[in-house]
Formats: sequence, structure tokens, C-alpha cells
Amino acid sequence: MKPRDHKTQSAHRHTIAAMSATALLAIGAIGTAQAQTDYPNKPVRLVVPYAPGGATDVIGRVLAKQLSDSLGQQFVVENRAGAGGSLGAGQVVKSAADGYTLLMGAFTSHTINAALTPTVTPFDIHKSFSHISVVGSVPLVFVVHPNIQAKSVQELIALAKAKPESITFASAGNGSPQHLAIEMFKRQAQVDVVHVPYKGSGPALSDLLGGQVNAMIDTVPAAQNQIKAGKLRALATTTKDRVPSVPDIPTVGEAGLPEMQVSSMFALSSPAGTPDAVIQKVNQALKTILSKQDVKDSMLAQGVIATYGTPDETSKIINAEYAKWAKLIKDSNIKAE
Repeated sequence: MKPRDHKTQSAHRHTIAAMSATALLAIGAIGTAQAQTDYPNKPVRLVVPYAPGGATDVIGRVLAKQLSDSLGQQFVVENRAGAGGSLGAGQVVKSAADGYTLLMGAFTSHTINAALTPTVTPFDIHKSFSHISVVGSVPLVFVVHPNIQAKSVQELIALAKAKPESITFASAGNGSPQHLAIEMFKRQAQVDVVHVPYKGSGPALSDLLGGQVNAMIDTVPAAQNQIKAGKLRALATTTKDRVPSVPDIPTVGEAGLPEMQVSSMFALSSPAGTPDAVIQKVNQALKTILSKQDVKDSMLAQGVIATYGTPDETSKIINAEYAKWAKLIKDSNIKAE
């Protein structure tokens, strides 16, 4: 009987241990689920990887206020500029994947950096992020100095073909979206124009206004005041549809280059591995926020077109953006500075 009693007692102890372990796991799961359901229960850092005042910062501050109101906790913008946006993005991917550090990213620039300088970019564009939603896009526009005898993109192409390397295009710097747009134009229009890189859009526009360079493909917000003042001539926007803030300017499709669609694209993302419940909660809040007319209007006033996407749609858009730039960089043999 004793051996049997011993076995019975041992089995009983194992049963109790198993039940205890199951209970602990259940408590842990409930705790995790509760934490995700209660999200956010403390302030959230919204990292903008650029200096204050730019498009990414403006979008970030509009959304931070709206998310604070919608989710009941402060979403605090934190500017972490450097390395073309890579510094701040790299800091986010190293943060805890709990939804309390988010990235307000300029993913056109991030995908270009990942394709152009993969060895020094501190994130893997395919693996480092859990994307929440696309939130906006900033279209680009062809502009020329008024002394250039071209009133359309086709006339500009004709000038460039008549005299190869006679037309100079300014950009915000090697590897910038403006630079990549020029390279795309060269390949699609089969023209030979001269790229003149500057350290930022400001000095590039200044020299274009002064006539030191002939043309530029810059963001609509940066160029629209000069266009409206008649100091620059706009030829076309690099978008599928006309831009609401400059509705009189035709698109590149209307100008005969339907494949040349380039916009600076912005998205809200978090470190890879962030719980899906958190991702979905923020995404649903953004779906409501980005449909509000006052939000659309405040973003459009800065030249930003409010955009929404599901997490899956956003990932596909960003992956496609990377593939587009990686191919162009390879085909055009573009090198970093």
C-alpha cells in the first residue's frame, strides 16, 4: 500500500503543480491582455526624426493632439533630427515594442536611405517596424525659372533633347526625394539634364529663384507661394490626380509621363513586435481622425494630403516604395554623397 500511496501523493503533487502553472500562465495572459486593452495608460512618445517646422513635424503635431483627445493620454512629439531621418527612426526601433514609442516617419526618405546606404542605415525597412497607418502624402511639382522657354513638361523635354546637358535641375541633396525624382524623369523622358545638389530645399529654391539653375522638382508646400507670386512657373505635379491646393496645375499623366508618380509619403509606425491589439487601437483612432474635415483642412494648409491605410495596406505601400527606389538607384547607379 505504501508504494501506491507514494505514487498517489506524487501524482497529486504533479496535478497541483500543473494546475498552478496553468493558473499563472492564465493570470499572465490576462495581465498582458488587460495591459493591451487599457492602452494607453501613460503618455506616448511620438518621435519625429526631423527638426521642428517641416512637413513631418507639422503632421506629427496635428496627429499627436488628435490622438491625445481620442485615446485619453498625451501623445508627446519628440524631435530627434539627424542623418536624413535615420537617427530618430533608429532610436524608435531600439525602443520597447509596447506602443509607448511611435515613429512619425517620412517613409519615402526612409526607404531611399535603406536602399541607398544600407550599411549605415540603423534599421531594416522590412523587419524593424510594425506599421500602423499611412497618414499623409506631400506631392512634388515641376517648377522652372520664368526665363526658361517651356510652359509644359513636354516643352521642357523638347528643350532638353535639343541641347543635352543644357538644363540644370536643383535638388535638396544627393539621395533626397527631389534628386530621385530627377533621376526618374531622366529615365522616363530619356533626357540628359544636369543634377545640381544642394544642402536642403531652401538654398536650392533660392538659387532657382535667382536663375542660377533652371528647374527643380520640389514639394508643393515649398514651392506654392513662389508659384502663386509668379516667381516660378509650375509645369506639372508628380501625382495621379490634381492637387487640391494648386488645382490649375496639370499632372505628369496629363503631361505624358503617367508612370512618374512621386510623393513624399508619411506613416505612423512602431517597433516590430508591438502587440496587434495596440496597433489596431491606434489604427482605428487614426481612421476616424483622418476622416475629419478640419484635420484634412489643417494638413492641406501645409500641403499635405491626409491619407489612411490599414496596417497591412501600409506595409505593402512601404515595401513597394522601397522596391521602386532600390530599382531606380541600381539602374541609375546613384551613389550616396
